[in-house]
Amino acid sequence: MKKLIPLAVAAALLLTACSSGNYAETQIPAEPAPTTSSAAPTTTAPCDKTTELQSYAPEGPLPAPMHMTAGTTMAEIQARGRLIAGVSADSLHLGSRNPITGQIEGFDIDMVKAVAKAIFGTDVGHLELRVISSPQRIPSLQNNSVDIVARNMTINCDRWKLIAFSAEYYRSGQKTLVPLDSKVTSVDQLSGKTICAPAGSTSLANLMKKNPQVKPVTADTDTGCLVLFQQGKAYGISGDDTVLAGDAAQDPYARVIPNERFSEEPYGLGINKDNVDFVRFVNGVLAQMKAGPEWMASYNKWLGPDLGPLKAPPTPAYGR
Repeated sequence: MKKLIPLAVAAALLLTACSSGNYAETQIPAEPAPTTSSAAPTTTAPCDKTTELQSYAPEGPLPAPMHMTAGTTMAEIQARGRLIAGVSADSLHLGSRNPITGQIEGFDIDMVKAVAKAIFGTDVGHLELRVISSPQRIPSLQNNSVDIVARNMTINCDRWKLIAFSAEYYRSGQKTLVPLDSKVTSVDQLSGKTICAPAGSTSLANLMKKNPQVKPVTADTDTGCLVLFQQGKAYGISGDDTVLAGDAAQDPYARVIPNERFSEEPYGLGINKDNVDFVRFVNGVLAQMKAGPEWMASYNKWLGPDLGPLKAPPTPAYGR
């Protein structure tokens, strides 16, 4: 089937890429330079499947905005005047640039807006969104070029060795996108087919575990995989259902295989592992969002129309 690049993707490419006609990814900063730290190494708590979702419990009520406790990570952010968040700009409904307003928006963005609001009283003028790729998520936190990462990042034990996570703020799962006219009903039927997954993501490992006979290709961004698919260089895309729903919304010649979700992807906000006080603070913010209408309103706005109604947000797990 001949595919045409939809207007949404074409607009994104015009905003973020050159006009050569070749694939160009969303413009992202250069790889962060490694830094050295004199801080004592943080002890890594034991982690297994029974404890990997455990984060650090909030400590009492949140301080009033603009009154962060001296000496804390939050006070440093307040003194700087802005929260710096690493995000995606091409994951429709999670973090993507609105071609009309030019603003980056989505479910992930709402999470960091809430954190900025808790520190400053408003996110307006106090939230810097830095576009990073999937492989840059952990290095950006380790060298403190960002305070927090909100980029559909799965919580797991391997990553806990490198960074810290907030409590789970959304539970996704991996699915597969294929051409609209494909008769495929399972990843098991994609042996020998070229399938794209984002580099540095858990999606690639999950895909190879599900069917080692597929031919994997990677891209640094979600749009990168979508463009490879639309150019015919990838037969399909494997990734989080949240991301694939956005891809399918941009491409009338694509569909997501229904009834086959072969992984659990609990999302957490990434934070430098030395900043435990900030993790506790962020968990307090998330707890407030989940207890009030804010979390569900964000889900219903960005993800609900494609993924269906949800009864409740994920229950936080603490104990670390």
